[in-house]
Amino acid sequence: MKIAVIGSTHAGTAAVTNMANMYPEANITVYEKNDNVSFLSCGLALYVGGVVEDPQGLFYSSPEQLRNLGITMKMQHAVQEIDTACKQIKALNLVTGEEVNDSYDKLVMATGSWPIIPPIDGIKLDNVLLAKNFNQANTIIEKSRDAKHVTIVGAGYIGVELVEAFQQAGKKVTLIDGVDRILNKYLDQEFTDQVEQEFIDRGVELRLGETVTRFEGETSVESVVTNKGHVETDMVIMCVGFRPNTELLKGKVDMLPNGAITVDDYMRTSDPDILAAGDCCAVKYNPTGQAAYIPLATNAVRMGTLVARNLVEPVMKNVGTQGTSGLHIYDLNMASTGLTETSARAMDIHVKSITISEKHRPEFMPTAENVLLKVSYLPESRKIIGAQVLSKADVTQSINTLSVCIQTGMTIDELAFVDFFFQPHFNQPWNFLNKAGLAAADTRKLELV
Repeated sequence: MKIAVIGSTHAGTAAVTNMANMYPEANITVYEKNDNVSFLSCGLALYVGGVVEDPQGLFYSSPEQLRNLGITMKMQHAVQEIDTACKQIKALNLVTGEEVNDSYDKLVMATGSWPIIPPIDGIKLDNVLLAKNFNQANTIIEKSRDAKHVTIVGAGYIGVELVEAFQQAGKKVTLIDGVDRILNKYLDQEFTDQVEQEFIDRGVELRLGETVTRFEGETSVESVVTNKGHVETDMVIMCVGFRPNTELLKGKVDMLPNGAITVDDYMRTSDPDILAAGDCCAVKYNPTGQAAYIPLATNAVRMGTLVARNLVEPVMKNVGTQGTSGLHIYDLNMASTGLTETSARAMDIHVKSITISEKHRPEFMPTAENVLLKVSYLPESRKIIGAQVLSKADVTQSINTLSVCIQTGMTIDELAFVDFFFQPHFNQPWNFLNKAGLAAADTRKLELV
């Protein structure tokens, strides 16, 4: 069996590592356009900020390790064309310019995503940079050494992490986003207000609800012009989101409108001999039951592993995702899973929410930090559909628990009486998750009166 794999970051590396063990007789060839594999881009801001001193720690595999498993690694090879009818691949060696032709019995698409590059005047000026892969991270580090004012466009996870990194490095920092608050896809306003205040207290300029209209400068960027003014700057990093890398299969397999490849529960595309995993494809989003584009490394490694297991025959279903994610900014720890009230409203899904604020452990302990928890649920079935937490104490694992609750269909009333341990170093006799369930039950009693 000839297996061709295009891309080897998270999904691709997970797929080939498992396939090499499961199908030792198979001929596995990986086509990767970069000179490295398995880069943890979620650590990019930590690397840029100097928290991660050895960049090799951001890689959990290497071409050599994969070759030692018997995999043919065609590094710095860009696939140019896929003939799905004849099962042929045409690739270009980016070092020598040589054209490579290959065939496959099974094809695995793990081409990932790429930063969205808006068609803004001046975006090709020097020092307007992207933040995705290892080479881009090194470019950011190199060019930021002489930069005095760094402007971040996009207030998602990578954007706000870079704001923190550059502020702590002593740079003047401006954050621009077209939405009126940061992290709006992950957290509701009562959470993001606290993070925004942390930035404001440290002198970060927040220009929210502003749209970039152009970049100005001679050869290098000198200012950013928005619909409400302009910012003089000497470096810009674009962090406005990601799009799936799927042009190679456009019109050849089913996709969402944004180009994300749709797969079934066994990671198979509409072409029975092509499987897909990671940021290039959609995933079942359990809160809605629909396919959604949620580019996360956690989704990618699970999907890549499932590709290997289901390559020959369907044996293990993908249980889907809640889009669970977490973030650490300054001394705040936050995480979310499933729908927020904001995202539910955008999807026209009616939810109810319960919010509690309390200390994470007994106040007789030397310290006890406040915990803000919000759990959203469907009013009729009372099934939990989303949750968010924020605290100076690291209670983010509670969101992993609530992710399981969503996946298994637990109700908010059942949450009130789930068994959790108590130890004064860590928590209260009534866990704050229990208290959210109890508060929702009390609210229901009032509604029935």
